Amino acid sequence: MDKRYFVYLMVLLLLLIGAIIGAANIGPVHLSWSSLFNFDPEDIDHRIWMNIRLPRILLAVIIGVALSISGTVMQGLFRNPLADPGLLGISSGAGFAVAVALVIPMALPHFLTLWLPVIAAFVGSLLVTILIFQLSNLTKGNLSSLLLIGIAINALGGAAVGILSWVSNDQQLRQLSLWGMGSLGQTEWPLIFITLILIIPTVIIIQFYAQRLNLLQLGEEDAHYLGLNVHKTQKQLLILSALLVGTAVSVSGIIGFLGLVIPNAMRLIFGNNHKILLPASALSGALLLLVADTLARIMVQPAEMPVGLLTSLLGGPWFFWLILKEQWRRRA
Repeated sequence: MDKRYFVYLMVLLLLLIGAIIGAANIGPVHLSWSSLFNFDPEDIDHRIWMNIRLPRILLAVIIGVALSISGTVMQGLFRNPLADPGLLGISSGAGFAVAVALVIPMALPHFLTLWLPVIAAFVGSLLVTILIFQLSNLTKGNLSSLLLIGIAINALGGAAVGILSWVSNDQQLRQLSLWGMGSLGQTEWPLIFITLILIIPTVIIIQFYAQRLNLLQLGEEDAHYLGLNVHKTQKQLLILSALLVGTAVSVSGIIGFLGLVIPNAMRLIFGNNHKILLPASALSGALLLLVADTLARIMVQPAEMPVGLLTSLLGGPWFFWLILKEQWRRRA
C-alpha cells in the first residue's frame, strides 16, 4: 500500500474515533467517561451510557459501514458511479419487505420474530438486486436505462408501502413513518448483536473480493480472459451486497445517498483500487453517518430529526453534480 494512502486511512480512523468520543458526550445530558465504568444499576448516567448512547453509536458506525460498502460494490459491479442501493431501488425492495413483515400479522416463534425484519429485508433487497442486474445486462449497462429502472422500482415500492400504511393501525403507521425516513433512535442491544453478526463477516468477505472487483473494472470479457469466473463472482457479490443493504434497512430504515456519496468521494482521493477503496469507504461511511446522527440528535432539541433527512440533504446536491459531471464527460 502506498504510504500516502496509509496516512489517509489513519486520518480517517482518528477522525472516526474523535467523532465517537464527541457523540458519546453530546446530548441533552452531559456524561463523563467515569460514568461508563460505574456499574451501579441505579446510576442514571451509566444507564444512559449503556442503554442509549453506546448502542446508538455502535449502530451508526456499523450501518454507515454497511451502506458505504454496498454502494462501493454496486458501483464496481455495474461500473457506474451512479449505482446506489437507494437510487436503483434496492432499498425500496428491502423496505417493502420489512413493511409487509410489520403490518401483516404472522404467528411465529419469538426468536424468529426478532429476525423476521432482517430476513424479509434481505429477501426483498436480493430479489430487486437480481432483477436490476438482469435488466442491466439487457440494457448493456446504459446509464439512463438504469436510472429509469431505479425510478420505476422506487415508485412501485413507495406505492406498495403507501398501501400498507393505509391499512395499518396507528402504532404500525408510526413505525412505518419513522422507518421510512431513516432513524437510529429505536436502538436496542439485541438489534446491535444481530447487525454485528451479519454485517461484520460480510464486510470481511467482501474485502477478499477486492482484487476480483478490480478485474471487473476491465470489463467482463477481459476479466474472463484473466481467469476470473465473472458470473459466479457477480452472483456472490450481489448476495453479499443484498445482505448488507437488507440488514441495514431492517434495523435503521431507509437512509439514502450514503452509498452514493461516500464511494465517489473516496475515489477522488484513493482511486479505483478496491483493496484501498473498500476500507476507506467503510471508515468514511461510518464517520459521515455518526456525525449526521449526532447532528440529528441535537439540532432540534428536545425533539429529534430523522437522520435519513440529513443524508438526503447532503446526497441530493451531490447526485446533481454527478449527473452534470457525466454529461460533461460525454460531451468532451
